[in-house]
Amino acid sequence: MSAAWFGGFEFQQIKTRGAHAALRVGGRADGPVLVLLHGFPQTHVMWQRVARELAPHFRLVLPDLRGYGDSSHAPGQSDHSNYSKREMAQDVVDVVTALGIDTFYLCGHDRGGRVAHRLALDHPQRVRKLCVIDIAPTLDMYARTDMAFARAYYHWFHLIQPAPLPELMIGGNALAYLHAKLGGWGSAQGGTRLPHIEPRALAEYERCFCRAEAIHSACEDYRASAGIDLDHDREGRERGQRMACDTLVLWGQRGVVQKLFDPLALWQAQCAGTVSGQAMPAGHFIPEELPEATAGALRSFMTSTAQAPT
Repeated sequence: MSAAWFGGFEFQQIKTRGAHAALRVGGRADGPVLVLLHGFPQTHVMWQRVARELAPHFRLVLPDLRGYGDSSHAPGQSDHSNYSKREMAQDVVDVVTALGIDTFYLCGHDRGGRVAHRLALDHPQRVRKLCVIDIAPTLDMYARTDMAFARAYYHWFHLIQPAPLPELMIGGNALAYLHAKLGGWGSAQGGTRLPHIEPRALAEYERCFCRAEAIHSACEDYRASAGIDLDHDREGRERGQRMACDTLVLWGQRGVVQKLFDPLALWQAQCAGTVSGQAMPAGHFIPEELPEATAGALRSFMTSTAQAPT
């Protein structure tokens, strides 16, 4: 594959039952399918360098989640249900179905990991293996809230406030907010401090996030996670629901998740399959900080028949 930006990938837009999804599809046409889901405040372009490594081995599907990038940005409903992880996961299922794909491997970073978790619970017959990157289960994270967590994840509690307060606050300087969430203040402070992010990817994040409708839909994503998503998670746990597929957990050695939680143990409790994992020498944005290592871990896990090392 050429080193050109998404060389060999096709941009598509697919109508789902509740929205429309923008995505790129490429890689090995006859290879096993791997779906990669991005996090906040990003889009599918966060996977560009990882996709370059994986393209010779997988058919890759890279959608923008509902409310992000060039996918739908509808106003949130009163209960935020149209931004529930159940609805966002259904978008992904509708996309792969439209592409003629039955079963697939699945990986999600950050918010994409939460969508992937719900997808694996709601559609177990579709997911062959799962990887979640630098998250713990949403319900466990909220249940263990203390001062340290509230300080480190302040945006969880800011973004869930009733509209339009967080939207107006972020919209006052959306570029500065975006750069801060990506790990540096960037041009808002006279120069970039985001060496892990490709300039072209950063330009896409700026184009897509710094719009009123995108800020609103991102807030709705978090509002859903603090309400209806927790209801769905509690209901599932009360029924003893667990993910059926083998799962790989990757987390950053310099990230907050490792400092405050035991991600491997928490995911083991939620999975009926084999759960393996490892800490990566990175912060939160592992796929962009360590694209080759991320691609290598995904390829090894997704194509292996034996249990991956813990």
